[in-house]
Amino acid sequence: MAVSFCGKRLLLTRSSLLAANPRRHGYIVLVPEIGEDLPERNPLTKSENGLPEFNSVTIERCVGTIGQQAFGVEKGLKELEAKLGAGAGEGVDVIRDVLVPLELTGAPLETTWGVAKTLYLGNSSKMPTKSYMTIHERARNARRGKFVSVPIYEALKGADVEKLGQEEKRLVSKYLLESKLNGIEVDERSKQELREVLEKLSQERTKFHGKREVAVKKFSHVIKDPALMGEFPSGVLQALAVDQSQVVKGPWKITLQPFVVQNFLEYCPDRTQRWNLWQADTRKCSNHTDKALENSTHLEVIRGLRKRQAKLLGYESFAHMSMETKMVESIDYLRGTLSELLQYARPALDNELASLEGFANANGFKGKLDIYDVPYWRRRQLTDVHHFDKEALREYFPMPKVQQGLFNLAESLFDIKIVERTSGVDTWHEDVKFYDIFDAKHGTEPLAGFYTDLYSREEEKISVAGNSGWMVGIVNKSVVAQEKPLAALICNFPAPLYGKPSLLSLDDVQILFHKFGHALQHLLTETHYSELAGLSNVEWDAVEVSGHVLTHLLQDPDVIRSISSHYGTEQPLPEECILAIQKRHTHLAGYSLCRELYHSNLDLELHLTSDYWLDIVKKLYPLFHPFPLDKKDAHPCSMTPIFSGDWGAAYYSRLWSRLVAADVYSAFAEAKSKGDALPEAGRRFRSTFLASGGGCHPAEVFRQFRGRDPSPKALLQLLGIYKPIHGTGAASGVGAAPKKEE
Repeated sequence: MAVSFCGKRLLLTRSSLLAANPRRHGYIVLVPEIGEDLPERNPLTKSENGLPEFNSVTIERCVGTIGQQAFGVEKGLKELEAKLGAGAGEGVDVIRDVLVPLELTGAPLETTWGVAKTLYLGNSSKMPTKSYMTIHERARNARRGKFVSVPIYEALKGADVEKLGQEEKRLVSKYLLESKLNGIEVDERSKQELREVLEKLSQERTKFHGKREVAVKKFSHVIKDPALMGEFPSGVLQALAVDQSQVVKGPWKITLQPFVVQNFLEYCPDRTQRWNLWQADTRKCSNHTDKALENSTHLEVIRGLRKRQAKLLGYESFAHMSMETKMVESIDYLRGTLSELLQYARPALDNELASLEGFANANGFKGKLDIYDVPYWRRRQLTDVHHFDKEALREYFPMPKVQQGLFNLAESLFDIKIVERTSGVDTWHEDVKFYDIFDAKHGTEPLAGFYTDLYSREEEKISVAGNSGWMVGIVNKSVVAQEKPLAALICNFPAPLYGKPSLLSLDDVQILFHKFGHALQHLLTETHYSELAGLSNVEWDAVEVSGHVLTHLLQDPDVIRSISSHYGTEQPLPEECILAIQKRHTHLAGYSLCRELYHSNLDLELHLTSDYWLDIVKKLYPLFHPFPLDKKDAHPCSMTPIFSGDWGAAYYSRLWSRLVAADVYSAFAEAKSKGDALPEAGRRFRSTFLASGGGCHPAEVFRQFRGRDPSPKALLQLLGIYKPIHGTGAASGVGAAPKKEE
């Protein structure tokens, strides 16, 4: 799973401040942390027009400024602690004496950190990885201090929260929870053990990730036969070509990079070649390959350390600890919902694969399909039967048309006006544009602003295969610090070439809509505190909701028409193409949902029980797959998001966000079916999800929008697999769906 720069939340699975000697991971500090004296007007924070002067930013200035500001945050924290300590026993005004000082102290650091992130992703020549990581670590360490401060914790814990407003209650709750997860309530003896557990956990996660990286790079297979590559798109051929001057003739190098594996299984017509790559991919880091690269041991150690971490912090399991930062809140409710989805997904999967196998047999395939055959024949069926041509569709999605259509849609739905500012804006590249957002009904002052940097630049921009974009929150809204939201959309879409505009694939269009949904939540927030603004403090399993809502809008034919036309003739997208796009959303939807449900349940069980990982796999795999489990399949041993990343016991979050977003989108669809104006649902969405940010629990935000709790039915209907089931219980071993408590 790609790194996200959407929010600045403290992740409970990251190394804690309790670690006695936090490691620098080998990154170089280029200048002293405090840095040289800087001019009164700092180009990293604000220029005369209120925007950063990106052209004046240097690595030295960024590192020096972060050093100064981090030092300022730490000094301010000590002064606040001393003041709170001196006033012990006296009445503390939580807002005036704690929340406001913390807000004012941290605001400059957050802005400089946001500028550094933007440059890191948008122009790596201005902000190389080592330099950015120096800034990132320094800023993060300074920011953490307030979450392990005993005086602050005691002041907030003793506050009379009933006298506070909703945002202040939410903010106090955030501080108390973050402090608890950082071990502030643990006694001194246990605190030492917790330090040791977290240090060992960090080491094991690093080993797990490192071995997986080596295993991925170790495997390679060169294909010299052009006949095997005839169905591959030109862009994929270019990525695989050993010699860039021989893209069509080859040879091509096949590796275990996820982007390569996915595309090879989808486009390679040779079943033996597909099997060869699939078995190498599923067996990497196992005992069946290179013993020096096995991750089974590290996986079990990580599980044990996480269990011990949770116990020391007072939780039954690591999964129960994880629920503290989630919208779902209850493991029983989550398992029940996943079980309900499976009741519909599994029958749909069986029907889909029967149809797919019939199609494959009619086109020369003999025998039974296996799991490594599905991607290839899935693409063939979608193309041949449903006439979905991924590459041909690009000609109808030129970037200027898509972007303007997206902006028009947002303006119509959310009562805003998006206006490009063409002068007085300092950017990091000539491709970068800046836009102000205004409220359409009142006010001439902009509510917020954002940059767009949409095209790939091979020598300058960070590029991760399979991840074409980021939304960077540069400045969080803060009424206290008088800061307006500022963001950047940084993508790697094809650049315009020889007078032809950038032509987007449907996947590119979805990414643009998704990232813009994130941006709108950052930009249209109405909270007063930066710690609650936009995506900050939003529960992990709800962070993606706004992005998915905008992506779901692409299921509306009118929306598709509004963002498409042929780049050369400006002819509208043919109706049969719109039908093909709609079919793509539901094609093998049961199969895809079952795979997501499997990984979500596997992750939960691995963090709820102490059973050996392979025994858990053997128990769960048949519930979600019609294919037998390969005896040497060791896929958990390379699941880096779960075991070296931050998504342990949280892997279900993306699916949950989709479920919530589908129910939100259903309100738009219902309004349209009744002949009501879509903008009414849009305005309601703006006043709830986009406005509330992290200032209100997402379950309550959803109730404000929909008047009830979210239902799995909307997602199932959107996927085309909802059919009433009579007399069927929950799938064995997964759990029955309880009624959620009000």
